[in-house]
Amino acid sequence: QVQLVESGGGLVQAGGSLRLSCTASRILFSIYTMAWYRQAPGSQRELVATMTSGGSTNYADSVKGRFTISRDNAKNTMYLQMNSLKPEDTAVYYCNARRPTGSSLFGWGQGTQVTVSS
Repeated sequence: QVQLVESGGGLVQAGGSLRLSCTASRILFSIYTMAWYRQAPGSQRELVATMTSGGSTNYADSVKGRFTISRDNAKNTMYLQMNSLKPEDTAVYYCNARRPTGSSLFGWGQGTQVTVSS
């Protein structure tokens, strides 16, 4: 069974930085478009950033210029460097592979909580 494990979240003051990691097991990680999502309390899960197998990236407008997605295929790991954090970035962050249609491919992991204080 595919396993996605997110880590690196925490409590940070506004303007601070965090680096999230997503490690995948039991998949051929390198062939997939991978994505970071987040879900704030009372809100739907939203797409934050994507990275194709070829290295092309895309970001939600709300995080452009502040977040950077990257991946290390040799380690089956994806990262999200988050700088200049804002209270509105507070959410549980998840990773998943993303189909061309936009839907997620695998079951969801437990996520990692990011809390940004003002």
